[in-house]
Order: sequence, then C-alpha cells, then structure tokens
Amino acid sequence: MKTSIWLVAALAVIPVACAPQALAQTRIRDVVNVEGVRQNDLVGYGIVVGLNGTGDSVRNSPFTEDSLTQMLERLGVNVQGEDIKPKNVAAVLVTASLPAFARNGSSIDVSVSSIGDASNLEGGTLILTALKGADNEVYAVAQGSIIVSGIDVQAEASRETRGTPTGGTVPNGARIEREINYDFNDRSKITLALRNPDFTTAARIEDTINASLKTRVASMRDPGTIELDLSGVPESPSRFLASIENLPITVSNPARIVIDEKSGTIVLGEDVTISKVAIAQGNISIKVTEYPVVSQPNPFSDGETIVLPRSDIQVTETGSRNIAMLEPNVSLSQLIKGLNALGVSPQEMADIIRSMKTAGAIHADLIIR
Repeated sequence: MKTSIWLVAALAVIPVACAPQALAQTRIRDVVNVEGVRQNDLVGYGIVVGLNGTGDSVRNSPFTEDSLTQMLERLGVNVQGEDIKPKNVAAVLVTASLPAFARNGSSIDVSVSSIGDASNLEGGTLILTALKGADNEVYAVAQGSIIVSGIDVQAEASRETRGTPTGGTVPNGARIEREINYDFNDRSKITLALRNPDFTTAARIEDTINASLKTRVASMRDPGTIELDLSGVPESPSRFLASIENLPITVSNPARIVIDEKSGTIVLGEDVTISKVAIAQGNISIKVTEYPVVSQPNPFSDGETIVLPRSDIQVTETGSRNIAMLEPNVSLSQLIKGLNALGVSPQEMADIIRSMKTAGAIHADLIIR
C-alpha cells in the first residue's frame, strides 16, 4: 500500500516572472442562445428486424411478440393464435431532436436503444416508427438500417464486448412530417440568454451591440440575459440577428479548476492564481507480507490442525522529497509545469491542488468529477 504526505510551510522563494496572456475573442453567436429558438425532443416505440439471432426472447420480452403480431396484422398477415418465437426481432425506443425552424420533408438523425433483452442490434433495420413530442403529436417518422458502434464477440469459453452493441443510430433516418408554427419575424423584442452567465461578459455584449449600431438597442437585464428592443430597427428580426451575431467579443471566464478523478485529467483556467506557499511531497511505501504457519498435532492424538497467522510489515520511503516554493500571484499553470519537471503524476497533482485549496492558497473554483 502506498500513501502520500503533503506538508505546507512558509519558506523563502525566488519570484517567477509571469508573462501576460492575450484575451481570447469569440463571436456573440457562440456564447448566447436566442430565447424561443431551441430544439424539441421526440420519442417513439418501434421494432427492429433482421438481427442474427440476437433479438429479444419471448419469455423475458413478451411485448416484442405483441408488437410483431400487431405489425403483421396491419400488413394483412393473420397470425392470431400462432406461436411466434422470433430471435431476430427486438423492441426499441427511438429518440431524436427536432431542430428549430425544421420544415416538412427534411431529415434528422435518430438514436435507437433496446428495451428488451436483445444482445446486439448490429445488422438490424428499424421498421416505420412514429416519433411524438411532449404534446403527444406525431412530428416525424423514422425507418432505416441501424449503425452500431459497439461489438460483441462470443466464443465457447470467452466473450468480448466493446462499447454498447444494444444501441445505435440511423443517420438521416427520420423525416419531418409536422412543423412547429412559430413566426420569428413578428417579435418586437428578442432576448439573448448567455450559456454561462457572467456580469462582465453580458456588459461587453451590450456595449458591442450598441457601439456597432450607434444606438441603444441592447440592454442587460441580469448576468444571463440581454434584451434587444427592435421597435426602432427597420430590418426584420432575422436580418438584425444576422448582422450582430458575428460581432467579436471578449469572454470573461471565472478562475476555475476541473479535476476528473477517473481519467486523471486536470483543466486549468487562465486566471487561476495562488498565494505564497511551499509544498513538500514525498512517498511512503508500506509492504505487508503474510506467511501463515501450520501447526500439526502429534500422530494418533485428538488434536486439531491450526493455522497460525504471521505478518511482516515493512515501511520504506521511496523517491526523493520534492519541495516547490512560490511567490504570490504566480499562476497555477507554472506550478503544474514545475511539478511535471519533478516527475509528479497527475493523481499526485490533483492531491496537491486539493490540499492547496484547503489551505486557502488557490484563488479559484475547484470542481471535482
């Protein structure tokens, strides 16, 4: 077993120069959403045919047989009273997103997921399935061959599965049959919603739009909302948005650190700074060895065989102790660069960052996933 010891002390340090970083610019369209312009979720129930013996079983998924019977009845095939036990049919849920301003006849992608005990949907074909919205109205119909990214290979004594073979997609598999009535050009006001609310970014968007038009059209309501008054704009709302959505702005992001525990990934914001701090890091290796001793009784006696536990514990310190000393306002990215030079692993870096946050030496939001 290995454990790590972190020590924090006030030590004299040598200041490190930090070069100023250029502020990144982006477009308004990349940081805001237009209120009312959004996707709508669709869902439907269907069946997949053409599977190579990997479909649902009748015992565990009786609804699959019922669905197949009803489909054949609609096609004029009478199977009432017949004992149908297909192995190449699976019941699935079909989901899709209806884009804003989608028109009749256009195609969208659909996702297909098994809801029975089918083991693989590879090679299957989705039969005509109605996709409904939250109002229970049919907005699209889906059909087509399923593309599965996962694999499932099975032999006599082993089995290998990669990804999820019980789910797949049908590219352009759904055709829109019903439109959502929404006249965007009838609006006299438009609301822009920031995807990441921030006072500074919202103020910059307001100033950029008003400076571009040389009139006060945009007004910041709160850090996540900017309202556009189109009462004095001669253009239609669609043309007006097209004229401002590509205006460049500088986004102000909060100082933030994201640590992904599973993959060992650490993402740092450019504004993350630390206070004066020193970090000492060293590893202690603890080795536990078990060697039980068996005690046998004398021959022809009434004794019992007893196993006596014996353990040996060795504690050793591996590697050298690393000490990092930093002046105030040094960026955390410089600290990470120095720790990399010392050979510190990503997991140890994550532990150091958490300890520094606990000590109050890091000025940023710490998000651990």
